Amino acid sequence: MNHIEEPVKATTDAMEAVELSIVVPVFNEEESVGPLVARIGDAMAGFSKSWEMILVDDGSTDRTLPNARKELARADLQLKIIELQKNFGQTAAMQAGIDAASGRLIATLDGDLQNDPADIPLMVAAIEERGLDLLVGWRQNRRDDLLLRKIPSWCANFLIGKITGVKLHDYGCSLKVYRASIIKQVKLMGEMHRFIPAWVAGVVPSSRIGEMPVTHHARHYGTSKYGISRTFRVILDLLAVLFFMRYKARPGHFFGSIGLAAGGASALILFYLAIDKFILGNDIGTRPMLIVGVMLFLSSIQLITTGILSEMMARAYFSDDDTTSYIVRQVFEREPPNA
Repeated sequence: MNHIEEPVKATTDAMEAVELSIVVPVFNEEESVGPLVARIGDAMAGFSKSWEMILVDDGSTDRTLPNARKELARADLQLKIIELQKNFGQTAAMQAGIDAASGRLIATLDGDLQNDPADIPLMVAAIEERGLDLLVGWRQNRRDDLLLRKIPSWCANFLIGKITGVKLHDYGCSLKVYRASIIKQVKLMGEMHRFIPAWVAGVVPSSRIGEMPVTHHARHYGTSKYGISRTFRVILDLLAVLFFMRYKARPGHFFGSIGLAAGGASALILFYLAIDKFILGNDIGTRPMLIVGVMLFLSSIQLITTGILSEMMARAYFSDDDTTSYIVRQVFEREPPNA
């Protein structure tokens, strides 16, 4: 039996070799990427277990990638750089890093130096001590513009908490620590990185999602990639989250219920008009109610058939487990030393 058990044990040991993967999506952060790697290295210097850093370059058009590749020469870091073929967005870049991570735990943070890497070891200890599957950073003393960033964020956090049922103070903080076995069950698409706690709540109880205060710094390099327009995108994304949380497995029920309601209203209107025409003998040809009844009937048919088609399309699309929201161009790693 030894010749069978030993390879299995070796594979298990290899899978558990990395305790923590730190995933950092970057886009046009040429000035901050070098200091970022250095700060993460300093923050993790006292971490007693093995860890790796994964930088995902999301199609940067400046010198972010060349500057990041210079850090591959550091012998004290297990660094991997993933270059995406174009700018797919922060969510897709984060998904690429999570897919490439081999750690038992995965930490994510922004590449603009506003998140403090020194919080990562503290969050790793906290997620283990509290027995959580996801620990979210809470920027209590946020160093951002009040009107353009803080107020929209407060409104968004309130709405997200009310609709999803996951009560957190700061959904938008990218500094999070996950159990890899949980986050790898969640497929991130679109711009849904803000709603990761809501998606995680779809696979674990909300009691296993927590938060802790973290440090937040003012931006020193570059410019923010977000503006006031993000508020409107958040509202649209929130509607999508609500749809997927309640109707992910049955989209036909969403469209079908609206279609049946429209059909019921149409039936009542047309029944009333039929009585008015054939029993009371009144002329209904020019009445607006007739047009409303017919339009509601047609809308009912369209909504019900849309629900059926959405069921077919969703099942066909999500049955393909190989579908991703990004394309990797190259992966850079430090060459292992010669034996």
